[in-house]
Amino acid sequence: MSSPKYATRAEVSPQRVFGFVLKDASKLYVQRFEQKAGELGLTLPQCKALVYLSRSEGISQVELASAAELEPMTLVRILDRMELDGWLERRADPADRRARRLYLKPKSKPLLETIDQISSETRDEAFAGFSRPEAESLLAGLERVRSNFASLLSARQPGAAGAAKPPIRNRAARARVAE
Repeated sequence: MSSPKYATRAEVSPQRVFGFVLKDASKLYVQRFEQKAGELGLTLPQCKALVYLSRSEGISQVELASAAELEPMTLVRILDRMELDGWLERRADPADRRARRLYLKPKSKPLLETIDQISSETRDEAFAGFSRPEAESLLAGLERVRSNFASLLSARQPGAAGAAKPPIRNRAARARVAE
């Protein structure tokens, strides 16, 4: 019995490895950011929460959890710690007495500058060896890929105008639909 033949890198089209390369690059980028932030005692979830909050002060904890892609219970613990450290404050929501609105305190400004610096350094490392036109071309291509997927996903949302129906996976059901 012979062993299976695997394609060499030269034999594989770029489209076949695209997802793997994209995922690996993203993972390594995040790991490098976390490494740099960790040296300063910051975690990625803290950084995400602070950056998103700086862009939308006064949002609720639920809105921040969604924007930062963090589980609400995880975010509550992060916010508790950041409030104790004097980085933010929670205020009652005048429209909903159960909700709390989030606001940054002046003590968070140096942290945001540090996070911005870490982000900038990490981006510079990612684009090392790229010319400016190469980097712009890569980003433009990735923006198009993101746009393609965003439009496909929004078209598949239930209730969306022109939403595509999910494929019928069961052969018997497909046959009934065809009748």
